[in-house]
Amino acid sequence: MTRLLIVCAVLLAAVEAQAQFRRVVTYQTVVSGNRLVEMEAFTFDSVDEQPHFPGGDGAMTKFINRERQYPHEAYAAGIQGRVLCSFIVNADGSISNAEVLRGEYEILNKEALRIISKMPKWVAGKIGGTSVPVYCIVPIPFRL
Repeated sequence: MTRLLIVCAVLLAAVEAQAQFRRVVTYQTVVSGNRLVEMEAFTFDSVDEQPHFPGGDGAMTKFINRERQYPHEAYAAGIQGRVLCSFIVNADGSISNAEVLRGEYEILNKEALRIISKMPKWVAGKIGGTSVPVYCIVPIPFRL
């Protein structure tokens, strides 16, 4: 009986410890009245169910290819590259706080952020069945 209690206590402690190790990022957002508020979002790999573009990765690739408008100046100059963007998928699936983590050229960075801003609502990430905000990173390629 005492062994069973010890095993149960160890398992309970392990479950609680796992819940405490979920990683979060802090970001700033503007709310009504133009107030700057600090919020938290879970990292992509620390949620039970990861957020995803409606229809999956293939649908997201099609969306990016359909929406991408290669800037004329960049095309004419032979500029290409990959823009790494981050954003928050909010608990309601909406996208916010998009920014460029690593980009090649300012003109491509702006187009990548425009594409992110046009994305439809995602299927939100979840922890224990509850939707939570999640920090995501997506590359936007520009190839001639």
